[in-house]
Amino acid sequence: MPTLETKNIKKHFEGVKAVDGLSLKFEAGQITGVVGPNGSGKSTLVNLLTGMAPYQDGEVIFSGAEGLRKLLPHEVANYGVARTFQDVRLFEQMPVLDNILVVLTERGVFSSIFERHGDFHLAQAEEVLRKVGLWSKRNELAVNLSYGQRKLLEIARVLAMIFGRGASIVFLDEPFAGLFPEMIKVVVSVLEELKQQNRTIILIEHNMELIRQLSDHVYVLDAGQELAAGKPEKALGRPEVIEAYLGE
Repeated sequence: MPTLETKNIKKHFEGVKAVDGLSLKFEAGQITGVVGPNGSGKSTLVNLLTGMAPYQDGEVIFSGAEGLRKLLPHEVANYGVARTFQDVRLFEQMPVLDNILVVLTERGVFSSIFERHGDFHLAQAEEVLRKVGLWSKRNELAVNLSYGQRKLLEIARVLAMIFGRGASIVFLDEPFAGLFPEMIKVVVSVLEELKQQNRTIILIEHNMELIRQLSDHVYVLDAGQELAAGKPEKALGRPEVIEAYLGE
């Protein structure tokens, strides 16, 4: 049974059909790639499924529960959802360590700043920062990190959501964009570990080599609709996909 499913979900912007009747399934213990050119509806889909934008029709179903006609932002964490963004969103004027502790303690920003954190949360924060190679930067303000380091910190915050809030469904919106090869290896390692933990991973990515390497299943979108689906080599090898999206 899929942990996340959409049924005929729709989102239109002033006549533009950004998401037009998508019915998709995302399984636990799998990495599902979602690909397509700019404007195909990938990021809009993620925003709909994480409560960042309302959908106008259709249903979203979590873990076989009754379909939701409306998904509110403050409810998303209750369904075990975590995500990254294309445009990295951090607490810029807080140290790297505090960016993680805010997530782990499930408290507001200001109360987290003044809280005396226990050894348990500090140990968890150290673990996730070491996984992404940022422990040595723990006292740096987030604003002073390089672009790649900022991306890694956002992924560390997702790992903190898994530790602190039990998140089981993870959306990664172009996590590899702008990363150096060594940083890419770190993110690949994180994804493979999440898969082994039976998390449901939705990967939005333009790098087709990485999609082929990592994905168990792929959806190809075209103008908000499903163009192809299946195993990476099969879905990405279809002539219409090659012609329209891969330029091969």
